[in-house]
Amino acid sequence: MTKDREARHTGGCQCGAVRYALYAEPERVHLCHCRKCQRAVGGPFAAFAPVRLADFAWTRGAPAIHRSSETASRGFCAACGTPLSFQHDGGDWIDVTIGSLDRPEAVAPECHYGVESRLPWLDALDALPRLETQPGGLTGKKG
Repeated sequence: MTKDREARHTGGCQCGAVRYALYAEPERVHLCHCRKCQRAVGGPFAAFAPVRLADFAWTRGAPAIHRSSETASRGFCAACGTPLSFQHDGGDWIDVTIGSLDRPEAVAPECHYGVESRLPWLDALDALPRLETQPGGLTGKKG
């Protein structure tokens, strides 16, 4: 049972209403560039950390579920809208969004999926100016 084990990673939504724990290291951590993922997260790709359902638990609240296709669903916080998970129907895995992890820097992507929809300008991102942010907004300082 997961509550008797120590969590390897924890995460949740922006407002704190929904929390989860991973009791194993994620496998096949990836960025998905498919159009459904782009739309679901409102960005150029979704970043996912998959773990077996046996190694996962919602620890506070429960996500709202959106049926995003005929074969999969996505979990999100109904209060703040944070995208939290992706799951294929009847599968043994759940993918949590890397950005919803408490320590997203600890889970690095290993591959890209859905590359047929990858936006061509992603290659140029590293050359863009870098600005730091503060609680009130941009500081103007280059990072």
